Amino acid sequence: MDRPAPDPRKLLDHWEEWERGETPPGRVMSDLKTGGLRELLQDLAAAAAGGGEES
Repeated sequence: MDRPAPDPRKLLDHWEEWERGETPPGRVMSDLKTGGLRELLQDLAAAAAGGGEES
């Protein structure tokens, strides 16, 4: 089953909950992982390196 594309707004919400002290670090890391943070960062890194451009 395919995961939906990462939602940057939701990922930021998880991060901000941690900053406010509402969510423990382990829960935040889990939420970021299941929310697709790695995929989002990979896409951004590829775009920054020029890998996101069409030939």
